[in-house]
Amino acid sequence: MTRAHLQIVVCAAGPAADVTQLVTTATQQSWTTAVTATPSGLDFIDAEAIERLTGHPVRSAYRSSPGTRRSLPAADALIIAPATYNSVNKIALGIADNYAMTTIAELIGRHVPTVVVPFVNAALAARAPFQRAIADLRNERVRVLLGTGDGWEPHPPGSGNSRQQAFPWATAFEAAIRLAAKAPGGSSDCS
Repeated sequence: MTRAHLQIVVCAAGPAADVTQLVTTATQQSWTTAVTATPSGLDFIDAEAIERLTGHPVRSAYRSSPGTRRSLPAADALIIAPATYNSVNKIALGIADNYAMTTIAELIGRHVPTVVVPFVNAALAARAPFQRAIADLRNERVRVLLGTGDGWEPHPPGSGNSRQQAFPWATAFEAAIRLAAKAPGGSSDCS
């Protein structure tokens, strides 16, 4: 059985500090993992702990030497979590203004099974640009975990800290496994 590889992108929101939960869950299911952070997302994570768990450096910038080869395996699935209001809108518009956003744009363009878990408050989620972004991502076959059916709702403004513990890391991984199994060349052996 070939080990599957999960690429994880974290954005600048409280739950990013707990991304090791996702890394550990994936590793226990025989997936390899690597984490990329948005530039602001770096401030929310323990990069050294993540590097010890994944065996890969946390990336947030482009390679410094041209011609340097990629050190990561090809991604079988991508999880963007937590995804901020700003990042969800950028992803939907295809804005690639930093390494993390470029990585996301390319992997979605390659049809890598992708799961996005927004961490936004209800006031931001009610905005028309965000609603359009969610619809556009879903139209591109990106799995967005948001809404009653997913058991993950926007939180009231000012209550993000209390919602951090409930962040659906396991649900995101389960969704990624299902998508990877359905992808061309994917198999139910991925887990």
